[in-house]
Amino acid sequence: MTEQQTPQERLAAATFEPRQAVIVEKTAKLQPRLVVLALGTLVLAYALFFLLTAKSVAVTSETVTPIDINVGGLALPFGDRLLIRPGSYPLTITADGYSPFQGTLEVDSADVQNRVVNLIPLPGTLIIETQPTGATVVIDGQVAGVTPLTLEGVAAGDVAFKLSADRYLDFEGVITLEGRGITQRYSQDLVPGWARVTVDAIPERARFQIDEQPITKNNGVIEVMAGEQQLLISAPGYVSQIIEVNAIANTDLDLGTVELVAAEGTLSLTSTPSGASVTRDGQFIGITPVDIAMSPDVNHLIVLRRAGYQPSEFRSSLGKGATERRALTLTPTLGDVSLQITPSIARVSVNGSDRGAGSTTLSLPSIEQTITVSAPGYASVERKVTPRAGLAQRLKIDLLTEEEARKAAIKPQLLSSLGQSLLLIDPQVEAVNEFTMGAPRRDAGRGANEVERTIRLTRAFYLATTEVTNAQFRQFTADHNSGQAGGKSLNREHQPAVDLSWQQAASFCNWLSAREGLEPFYKERDGIIIGFDEKSIGYRLPSEAEWAYASRIHDTDIWRFAWGDAWPPANNSANLADGSSAIVTGRILNGYSDGAIVSSEVGKFPANPRGLYDLGGNVSEWVNDVYRIPVPGEAVEENPLGDDQGDNFTIRGASWSLSRLRELRLTYRDYGERGRDDVGFRVARYAE
Repeated sequence: MTEQQTPQERLAAATFEPRQAVIVEKTAKLQPRLVVLALGTLVLAYALFFLLTAKSVAVTSETVTPIDINVGGLALPFGDRLLIRPGSYPLTITADGYSPFQGTLEVDSADVQNRVVNLIPLPGTLIIETQPTGATVVIDGQVAGVTPLTLEGVAAGDVAFKLSADRYLDFEGVITLEGRGITQRYSQDLVPGWARVTVDAIPERARFQIDEQPITKNNGVIEVMAGEQQLLISAPGYVSQIIEVNAIANTDLDLGTVELVAAEGTLSLTSTPSGASVTRDGQFIGITPVDIAMSPDVNHLIVLRRAGYQPSEFRSSLGKGATERRALTLTPTLGDVSLQITPSIARVSVNGSDRGAGSTTLSLPSIEQTITVSAPGYASVERKVTPRAGLAQRLKIDLLTEEEARKAAIKPQLLSSLGQSLLLIDPQVEAVNEFTMGAPRRDAGRGANEVERTIRLTRAFYLATTEVTNAQFRQFTADHNSGQAGGKSLNREHQPAVDLSWQQAASFCNWLSAREGLEPFYKERDGIIIGFDEKSIGYRLPSEAEWAYASRIHDTDIWRFAWGDAWPPANNSANLADGSSAIVTGRILNGYSDGAIVSSEVGKFPANPRGLYDLGGNVSEWVNDVYRIPVPGEAVEENPLGDDQGDNFTIRGASWSLSRLRELRLTYRDYGERGRDDVGFRVARYAE
């Protein structure tokens, strides 16, 4: 009550308002402990069911322990065994140094079961060294190289080999190669194939010869090859002496001192040409010019022989202390060589000596002759011929222009050291060498990055018929694993190598170039590609323009798909995402079948008209070019290789995981940096 209120105001009744009824709704609450109890009961029940029905399975390998086992289902480890219910389960087994095993684990109703899987060791590296170096290594009848020799990608097992070196005994042996990516080194000291013969001669200026070949004495020792040999000891003014030597390899033989008998006469003999072998009474004396010791008053028969010349002989008798000088000119044994030459202006030389121009017949000594035919503007031709008396020989030589000769020297096909076949593609001799890369705007499925570009190719290049396989890539990187997709292996030997970056693909190309003695195409620094050398003929990735040309341009036709222009494709046209691939990829080409869930072995689907496989299927492919979106209206690009550096690189071609119209077109472009399970590569190189 305030100070301003009257008594009446203070006593006035207040208005009554009844209280509204409050309605309270009750909601039943789920108690958490009951939920937990129910779930626990279910888990316990399933665990009891699993334990009562599971079988004890041991998965082992006879070849290696330990192994890593991965079963695609519920499998509980129990010691060195697994508890698993009957059924079929994807099984993967891996071990260091062995190829992964991909298969199925079949579990039947037996309580205790054992499964044995044999793993295959990965190839290894074998280094063979010899002392001395330079020995020829023969494996399985094929020359593998010379020591020191490094052999990569050699399968595990026994390797039989043979070592051969000049003047050393052959050595045969067997090396047991462990494989498993291990590098093994084998060293062998070769046994000398000669005997060390100690011999002295009087006079000290005496010379030693075997089979008309001079032998140098070193510290009183000469080396005589194993076998029965005739050792000729001679000195001017002395009678030569022949000693029969039965030389045993790697042994010592002492012949003592041989004292030559002084000759009563000396015949100094020269010949034109020099180098004729000389015998006295059937005994080899030496090579002209030579001094011949003559017994006094003996009528000796002297014979000179030289290849390509008629033998010359005479008799000579010298008195005691007499000397004689005689010079003989040998008569050549001639044979006719007829030359038919085009063009007629071409000049002919024999052993560097000019013999006129045009077609001619030459009479030449019966020894190897070097005939050279040359003309301005033409590539010279050199032929070696050995004339034969009484047997006329004919040579037809058609000179090629330098350009024709250059083209003729280019082989239509190459085989890399890894067994890859590369086909020659020379746009200059084909019907089309300028074409439009990309797709027109109205082309169904066209992507925004398929801008049309005018390309002109003028350099001939080689392109591999197939993608690089796992087996081939593992010779570069032994532990490479292409993995799997949806439980299906991508890692078999002849499947394309995938899950590798553009950098790895380019580094493989440089490694292959080095292996074959070629200058690398890519510039590397600390293992990173930082550019390329466009003048190099080393291995590389094909340029995007080359890939497009090889896949699309066939004579005057331009193909839309790897199989032509038909849509949809006929079954087995290429390895695409067909119905069977639905378990791996969510998109499939309805109604299409190719029999492959993931990637197949290379070269299993039809080749294009050039003989190239899988350019629009199996796996997509890295190309050389840094990824960019072209600008419309640019000038004609000649032999483009793209930028020399970038972060993302272009990917061309469809793969086993693609199915949509836009992806299956040969103009489809993708890009990336890292590896994918459906991206591989093939190699290329310039022809010159």
